[in-house]
Amino acid sequence: MKRAVQTLFLAVVTLLTTHAQVTLNNVTLPAKLKKDNTELTLNGGGIRKKAFFKLYTAGLYVTEKSKSGSDIAGADKPVAIQLTITSGVISSSNMSEAIKEGFGKSLKGNTAPLQSKIDEFINTFKKEEIKEGDVFEMWYTPGTGVKSYKNGKLQSTIAGLDFKKALFGIWLSDTPVDEDLKKGLLGL
Repeated sequence: MKRAVQTLFLAVVTLLTTHAQVTLNNVTLPAKLKKDNTELTLNGGGIRKKAFFKLYTAGLYVTEKSKSGSDIAGADKPVAIQLTITSGVISSSNMSEAIKEGFGKSLKGNTAPLQSKIDEFINTFKKEEIKEGDVFEMWYTPGTGVKSYKNGKLQSTIAGLDFKKALFGIWLSDTPVDEDLKKGLLGL
């Protein structure tokens, strides 16, 4: 009987922790995100750090959990990343530069084939000044592309699985912008 109670307790704890929200750097990442008719589950979360600054907290949302960045970035399946700005040092200008550098890493320097899409996406961050507490969500939906939101307001839609792979490659490729952040997003 005691063994059965222990097994039941472990099953309940496992169920609760696999579907729980996560709090990192005073930002709570919900267990699930919903947009339109799509519900995604938190795969993992992490903090983007540079020097002494914690720039943003990120959460990766998927249809089914995975520890493979290349599988998530490359699949023609719904996926989203949520970035919550946690530092006042982030501005529209330096965020745009960081995203540009991230695409360079993700595409191993070969940005030319996607340059017009990259430029359009970077303009998402230039529309209005970025401030601490802003929340960006990038949602990929097959057949539609990547919809980018700032504080819940649609900023842009960029079509193409090729763009989705490059965008999510910023955080999940073999050359991510931050290896520790990648590990957190993949739950490693």
